Amino acid sequence: MQDLVLMPTPLQNRDSKLLLASGSFSRRKMLEDVGLDFDVQVGDVNEDILKAAGKREGWKPEAVALGLAEAKALSVQQPDAFIIGADQMLSCDSIWYDKPKDLAQAREQLLALRGHTHILHTAVALCRNGQVVWQHVDQPRLTMRLFSEAFLDAYLQTEGPACLASVGAYRLEGPGLQLFAYIEGDSFSIQGLPLLPLLEVLREMKVIFY
Repeated sequence: MQDLVLMPTPLQNRDSKLLLASGSFSRRKMLEDVGLDFDVQVGDVNEDILKAAGKREGWKPEAVALGLAEAKALSVQQPDAFIIGADQMLSCDSIWYDKPKDLAQAREQLLALRGHTHILHTAVALCRNGQVVWQHVDQPRLTMRLFSEAFLDAYLQTEGPACLASVGAYRLEGPGLQLFAYIEGDSFSIQGLPLLPLLEVLREMKVIFY
């Protein structure tokens, strides 16, 4: 039986190994949709400890998001591979929000965000051989409308557990878009990955072609 020979893809340099250090479905889908070939390998990072340390030391939420992204990428070891780590924080009026643990907490969180503008601090880091070679933070701003509690209950019933996968308890690619009055920022960053800056640096490092 002959060995299978992998031919280079039209867009990507197959000599450069690419890894995603995240279990996020949306991040994986974004990379797949733009034609990248990569493996997923999730390291062991205690996010709660890092977030608590950031609060204790007075870090801004964007610095915490970047620290988490770097920690995730650095937790994965594979020689010469380009490793992508990403994370996202949400802040509103100086209050940090995490992914809700259940639908009751999602409801409470969405009521707190209703009628206010919040920021998604979306960070990505690229590491190679134990070193951070590039990092970026994007900060879209999203304003929720003054929706009724009846609408909120119907939304939560429609989305169900799917809304628990997001730090904001919503998916803009789903019914969650109806929660908003105004959105300012990149849609990829809102979904959890500043994709265009990442693609640009991958071109600069010859992982994908110009």
